[in-house]
Amino acid sequence: MKPIRQPAHHRGRGPGALAALLLSLVVMLGLTGGTALAAPDGTDKASASAIRVPASAMEAVAKMQPSWNLGNTLDAIPNEDSWGNGQTSKATFEKIAKDGFRSVRIPVTWSDHQSATAPYTVDATYMARVKQLADWAQDSGLYVVLNVHHDSWMWVSKMSTDHDNVVARFNATWKQIAAAFRNEPRSLLFEGINEPQFDNATPAQKTEFLSELQLSFHSIVRSSGGGNANRMLSLTTQFGSSDQALMDDLFKTISSLNDRQLVAQVHFYSWYPFSVNVAGGTRYDDVAQKNLEDSFAAMHRTFVAEGIPLYIGEYGLLEYPNHFHPSRVERGEALKYYEHVGYGARRYGLTTALWDPFSYLNRDTLEWRDPALFAAIKSSWTTRSGTASFDKVFVPKSSPVAAQSLTLSLNGTSFRGVWQGETRLLPGRDYTVSGSTLTFTAKALTRLVGNRAYGVNSTLQARFTRGVPWSIDIVTNDVPVLSDATGTPESFTVPSQYRGNDLATMHATYADGGNAGPTDWTPYQEFNKAFSPDYANGTIILTPEFLKTLRDGEPATLVFHFYSGAKVTYHVTRSGSSVTGTVS
Repeated sequence: MKPIRQPAHHRGRGPGALAALLLSLVVMLGLTGGTALAAPDGTDKASASAIRVPASAMEAVAKMQPSWNLGNTLDAIPNEDSWGNGQTSKATFEKIAKDGFRSVRIPVTWSDHQSATAPYTVDATYMARVKQLADWAQDSGLYVVLNVHHDSWMWVSKMSTDHDNVVARFNATWKQIAAAFRNEPRSLLFEGINEPQFDNATPAQKTEFLSELQLSFHSIVRSSGGGNANRMLSLTTQFGSSDQALMDDLFKTISSLNDRQLVAQVHFYSWYPFSVNVAGGTRYDDVAQKNLEDSFAAMHRTFVAEGIPLYIGEYGLLEYPNHFHPSRVERGEALKYYEHVGYGARRYGLTTALWDPFSYLNRDTLEWRDPALFAAIKSSWTTRSGTASFDKVFVPKSSPVAAQSLTLSLNGTSFRGVWQGETRLLPGRDYTVSGSTLTFTAKALTRLVGNRAYGVNSTLQARFTRGVPWSIDIVTNDVPVLSDATGTPESFTVPSQYRGNDLATMHATYADGGNAGPTDWTPYQEFNKAFSPDYANGTIILTPEFLKTLRDGEPATLVFHFYSGAKVTYHVTRSGSSVTGTVS
């Protein structure tokens, strides 16, 4: 995955020059810890990590569940701290292990620490740093997946026009990695290339190029001896895609190698319209759920059922959570997705690695940025949680308070009741349940909205017999009010009184029915790409990317959809270097 870049700050200091030099010498001389070779039964005689790795790759990958990515770190360009995560310490891995993860994927970009011409030598200090992190992780009881990461698009992608040099550099890179880690225990896995892609190539050429690299990767590692003779190796599809044709290509490659220590890898970021909130994908609805079920079932059918373990090396939602912009995906809908991933992994026998560029674990404090979100993810590893049709109940201020309902999704649990803090609401008086319909009474809502100030007035919890509770905000709202405005294609905002509402999406069309905006295949434009709410300043931002694509002099009709169900129409016209927005 290409990273969400965090502003560069909190840059940590690396090891001192002398320490780095000594560590480099240790690596070059092969004097590192954890050097025992695997015993005949496949377990390690001794290792720094003390992880007993099953001989069966299927069993070993199952023991790696759940997994976590040390993203935007060693894969950052050009240096470890370039994308804001500072210097990783052993405490990072100890935290991950303590909180229930069993493995960690360490993405590594080698390009800026390697000569760009033959013999493509990797800087010894950098190799030592990579090894230090891999050893720290194993010392913490974690399996490790080590790879070649953003090199995939930095230079490997040029294979169609620079074939020989790309292959030579790829081979040289893996020869050096294999040599440096040849005596590591089997708790260390190698991944040949992250999300491989090839520019200016036909589909057939792309398949051929990837197969060539994977066969070479396999041959280099296996022939390097030591622990690499039976180390688990991960091979991936083009782009890490779970497209059936690409998984079939990978299956053919793995089958041709006749090696029981190979692991298939794909990545999963949900149904694209939901993951980025485009084309009306505002909810984790039946379409998004079916996408996960179909994808996971295909992964199982193609690989697991054929005796090949499957590692989802990255999963999440694209740019969620993002602490520097408004969330594209509504939080409750995101929680449903993460709950479903955990269930799907158990149902289909898959191991999943959370992609974390910085968004989940705060690398400075080693605390989860959103503890409730992490609690939901952690719970999904072992059980299901109940949810509801939404995580908010909207109570219009302009109308008398009336009863409001949500639909419960029990997910195999039983409903226990509703709490406000430690106080349990009374069935019959405060709410009723009929089948899967949870209804809050007008009397209870009148109490919960208090003085009816716009926004969240109270927060409740629906609790179930298993899993984490489902939070429900009681929100006072009214239809938002927008105002006329002027600006330029580089800077234009719509004055907006949100009145307790959250923006869901924007529908943009011309009078002739054509779609307006950069995403021309749908009228529902992409959240944060074409438009973005600025709640603090009371505006909706229309981005330059959106405005510059508008037809000159032709009004576009925008319909802003809010999660309360409210819709507000607005008109915007770009005329040369000016933009005008009107309500009517």
